[in-house]
Amino acid sequence: MSSKCSPTYRPLCVFATYKIDVRHVDWVKSYLSIWNDIQAYIKEYHTTGTSWNSLLSKDEPQHKDAPSGPSHPPPPPPPPGPPPPSFDIFNSKPKDDISQDRSALFAQLNQGEEITRGLKHVSDDQKTHKNPNLRGKGAPVRSPSKSHVLGSRKSAPQQSYSPLLELEGKKWRVEYHEGVNNLVISETELKQVAYIYKCKKTTLQIKGKINSIILDNCTKLGLVFDDVVGIVEVINSKDVQIQVLGKVPTISINKTDGCHVYLSESSIDCEIISAKSSEMNILVPHNGDYKEFPVPEQFKTSWDGSKLVTEAAEMMG
Repeated sequence: MSSKCSPTYRPLCVFATYKIDVRHVDWVKSYLSIWNDIQAYIKEYHTTGTSWNSLLSKDEPQHKDAPSGPSHPPPPPPPPGPPPPSFDIFNSKPKDDISQDRSALFAQLNQGEEITRGLKHVSDDQKTHKNPNLRGKGAPVRSPSKSHVLGSRKSAPQQSYSPLLELEGKKWRVEYHEGVNNLVISETELKQVAYIYKCKKTTLQIKGKINSIILDNCTKLGLVFDDVVGIVEVINSKDVQIQVLGKVPTISINKTDGCHVYLSESSIDCEIISAKSSEMNILVPHNGDYKEFPVPEQFKTSWDGSKLVTEAAEMMG
């Protein structure tokens, strides 16, 4: 073989000219034998892991002058004992006792119909719902549930109040009248107000000039008055009729179903303000009689490009 190799066969030429040193081979074999010896040593003396001499303290100094005798491997550690019984955090019983209690409980539940055999029979003379005399003999008192409380409230009779018609300071109080058709308030002043509350099927006439009138929670009430300098308010009422003999600037109707307002000639310019109400009608004098006009209940709102425009919806005939 020539000393110069072509570029194609140059790696082969380098491998052919390399000489293997025997010392390197011996060193690798010795290194591998170390791991084999360590593996055999661990399998023989340390099958459960390494163990340390408990008599030798960590702080005890090691003597360098100690004779280096033949090293003997330490004996293997004793086998581990049985684990201690585990306890529950919230119970002082071991897990074995808890499992036994649960097994007993499940065994009782799995009896099915046999579980009722241990119950004591109660005769009819021992039942409180059949013997009212037993109810007051130290029976446990149970607080009524929410459903019982609600049921008792619904079934409780409505408390009745005595009718009232009196002047309290500057306030006329007309309350709890029912089926009365001749109530009249005649001695009025400009600074007085009238408050009419929970009157049913009643007619009331207020003579003279008064500051304001309030109708609250009234049903089928008829109100006739002369003049009001402030406002007439109708709140939470049903089927009421109001007749103006003189003049009133404003009538407000809120949360009312069924309200008929009869205006006089001098109160044509009265403003009607309504909210959350239905069946509202304004009757205006016309040729010696009254002409009825309904107050809109539905409204239509639209956007005109800059603001919202609300107008009454067309009434269906």
